[in-house]
Amino acid sequence: MSNYKLIGQNYQTPDIVAKVLGQSKYAEDFRAEGMLFCKLLLSPEPHARVRNIDTRAALNMEGVFAILTADELPVFQADKDPYGAMVVEDGERALTNEPVYEGEPILAVAAVDEATAAEAIERIKVDLEPLPFVIDPLDSLRPDRPDARARGNVWVVGGGMKRLKWTPQDLQDVAAGRIPWNAQAGEETAVGDVEAGFKQADFVLDETLFQQSTSHQTLETRSAMAYWRNGKLYLHGSTQSVAQTVPVLAKWLGIDPSQVVVISEYCGGGFGSKAVGAKSMVIPAMLSKKTGRPVMMRISREEETYIGRMRPGFQARVKIGFRKDGRITAMDLFIIEDSGPYERQGDNEFTAIIASLLYQPPALRFRGLSVATNTPPRCAQRGPGGVQGVSMLEPLVSRAAQHLGLDEVEIRKINAPSDGSLYGISDTTDSPRTRISTARMREALARGVELFNWEKRKKRNGQRNGSKVTGVAAIGSVFYSGFAGFDGLLVIKQDGRLCIHQGIGNLGTHSVMDTARAAAEVLGMPWANCEIVWGNTANSLPWSSTQDASETTYAHTRANYAAALDAKRKLQEIAAKELGGAPESYNVSNGRVYHRGNTGHGITFAQAAERAIALGGKYDGHEVSPKLNSMTKASASALAGQGLMGVAKDEFPNQRDIFSFIAAFAEVEVDIETGKHTILEYLPVADVGTVMHPRSLGAQLHGGAIQGFGHAQSQNSVYEPRYGKLVSRRFYQSKPPTILDIPLDMRWEALNLPES
Repeated sequence: MSNYKLIGQNYQTPDIVAKVLGQSKYAEDFRAEGMLFCKLLLSPEPHARVRNIDTRAALNMEGVFAILTADELPVFQADKDPYGAMVVEDGERALTNEPVYEGEPILAVAAVDEATAAEAIERIKVDLEPLPFVIDPLDSLRPDRPDARARGNVWVVGGGMKRLKWTPQDLQDVAAGRIPWNAQAGEETAVGDVEAGFKQADFVLDETLFQQSTSHQTLETRSAMAYWRNGKLYLHGSTQSVAQTVPVLAKWLGIDPSQVVVISEYCGGGFGSKAVGAKSMVIPAMLSKKTGRPVMMRISREEETYIGRMRPGFQARVKIGFRKDGRITAMDLFIIEDSGPYERQGDNEFTAIIASLLYQPPALRFRGLSVATNTPPRCAQRGPGGVQGVSMLEPLVSRAAQHLGLDEVEIRKINAPSDGSLYGISDTTDSPRTRISTARMREALARGVELFNWEKRKKRNGQRNGSKVTGVAAIGSVFYSGFAGFDGLLVIKQDGRLCIHQGIGNLGTHSVMDTARAAAEVLGMPWANCEIVWGNTANSLPWSSTQDASETTYAHTRANYAAALDAKRKLQEIAAKELGGAPESYNVSNGRVYHRGNTGHGITFAQAAERAIALGGKYDGHEVSPKLNSMTKASASALAGQGLMGVAKDEFPNQRDIFSFIAAFAEVEVDIETGKHTILEYLPVADVGTVMHPRSLGAQLHGGAIQGFGHAQSQNSVYEPRYGKLVSRRFYQSKPPTILDIPLDMRWEALNLPES
């Protein structure tokens, strides 16, 4: 580890000065000559059909330039789910004539300013036919209650919907506060003999649990500004991946991806909700095309709560069997997921997968229902199924430890996975269980015990001081982090600078910069001589990941490593052509290529770049691998002839699945008279392989924890059930944590052990 010069070191990120000085420009900071402003007319009903729209009074207003309705949007085919498994039925569009949740946009107005646009919205008369709606997934399963969509109420694995209703006997269990074990499910998988596993158990927990849906609450709303120039769309938006947003936005607009430029140098948070931008980007793009002028759409906090995505909520029944020593013998999970109105989410399935890995049960059964509701659209927040699953299951493990008289750390150690452990919720020929690469959960727990002074602190558990009671706990968690197969692209310019091009977004995690350092490390390039090119697809960016589901660091250190190796080989070949000898006899470091036996015998990167241009072909990007994505090929073509190019697809072996683990320790104080609770200390210990950027990792560990604090303490989605109205539309009604809600001094640790 000590051999690295850049990896594992703290550094000043290239964007920090702009952020500190307020010079970083987000989507709504941009202005253009003649720019119009757009406002949305949102549905006041949770489900309705538009019978008529009268826009005459609005169009007669001075300063109103255009009104856009759903009838003017291009028709596009259904999306693939981010994981490629399901097809979206009744696909969501930017505007609709059948709103399926309160707050869904029906039309948009473009005017000289926002005040005029807002007044125009008030003058538009929309005749809505209210339709039956459902807010609670369990209500939708009652025979006498409506379905959220005309096609059914339950999403089907593989695409489509069906109608599924529970029996009166099932609903008796619901009335008693239990999810019925024998009720019909939408999907079912199993590994091992679950019933036999429960017979072997000395203690069985059987609980019905609830996990609320919560808004993603990104600090930057999904505002966007668009204009057209020479038939090409330029869109300033907020996205987690500028590269991935281009083809999706093109499809929504019915144009070729080559006619789309996405600019998003800064993204004020995404958490998964902006992986490929947002469908609402279509609105300013279409209004700009209609009016011939730039159009800005600023999304308010209330609008963001509606269209900005929510984490799927759960209503679940969980049964876990334990031996006396704490080893889990079987798990049975029946999870009903609130998937909103548009597509199956699959967070419930991911929760089961997480359980299969984190606890290594010999037998596990998963049954799930993905139920449609007339509530805002859902998507995974900070990883599908992670927060909901761990929030449900870990307290049960702690309860079992207390009942069995076991240490909370030891019960987790005995169930923890090891290097190469199997996991999965099915074990068939078509869908076998797979193995993980490494798992250092036991080591993380052991390190946390030491740092947190666990043996001493756990004795405080339950101690009372007046009305205040102390609680001390340890938990574990895990999530997938091993996507791969993307492209890397870099150019060594004639002045010797290394320009590393990144198609992922800059959403505050530093990954757009951190992963680029892998390329600089391979080439031995001082960081001061490196430039990161990001945030604008007009600047020739490579095909990159969606930067969601915790994939980015693994995926793009690999992609940039591949590009750097390609550049290194070309540097060595050019040096050999110029100076003689074999390419492998040359080292690359500190802006030079030099002979191992004679460090003075070499050429500079600047000289190599000039020679690459003279040689042409593969050396300067005129010839590239056919395996590259078409976006990367186009970018390489645009950059060809500017220097020595390193460009490659990540084709490194990925034989086992990559996961990150965390052990966390906390001490809290609860006032049992008032209910006020205070988090006194929180300590995470992470197993994330090699640490790229310590300061950034610490921010991520604490940031994720703080988001979890909010989920547990103060964030919820509350509806008025009779009319289907969302009550918690603003921060004060669904409160994210502030600095006043967290310990002022939180520590963290990482094992910093590379994947084997």
